[in-house]
Amino acid sequence: MRGLNKVMLIGNLGKDPDIQYLEGNIPVSKFPLATTETYKDKNGKAISQTEWHNIVLWRGLTELAQKYLHKSSLVYIEGHLKTRYWEDRDHNKKNNYRNYCRQSYYARQT
Repeated sequence: MRGLNKVMLIGNLGKDPDIQYLEGNIPVSKFPLATTETYKDKNGKAISQTEWHNIVLWRGLTELAQKYLHKSSLVYIEGHLKTRYWEDRDHNKKNNYRNYCRQSYYARQT
């Protein structure tokens, strides 16, 4: 049986998309996305917790993001999670997680 690596997020952009062009003029865009969950503690007080996600868009999705997305935009992102590993200058092993987007839907801001 094959595995499944699927991520679905609805949240707000933490900043405008950072757009770069790779060799071959391939557009790539990155931005932080905040998702917030709210729950009630044992006393009934509403508690909000925000998680930050690193989002990466490629090609056509980057062009759409450039046109429609900006800081605080509400967006639905669907993609897969990928871990990046590297070593820093002091030879400490590091990693981070990125959500590579396959589809996105933008909510109209009113």
